[in-house]
Amino acid sequence: MVRSPLTPAEVERGQRLGALLRRARGRHSMLDVALASHISPETLRKIESGRVATPAFSTVAAIADTLGLSLDAVWAEINQAERPVDDQSVLPVARHPSLVP
Repeated sequence: MVRSPLTPAEVERGQRLGALLRRARGRHSMLDVALASHISPETLRKIESGRVATPAFSTVAAIADTLGLSLDAVWAEINQAERPVDDQSVLPVARHPSLVP
């Protein structure tokens, strides 16, 4: 199966998703979040860096659950095209109990 190239808008949305997840992860290690989400640290690294611009829904849902993020809020945040990728605003995040120090 041949996959169509991503549009610039999809690439930008993936970058916003990665930036959001990095901010929400805060001081927690990538390894801790990945393991708690049942994904590989490499997958999380690729998503956070924007290299995987369109991760599977189940992957995003698992990460969001681990970080205590609402999927509705994540969707709203990553679809705000006028916001720069490096914007430091962040959604309110309730930490997953297994990630609280």
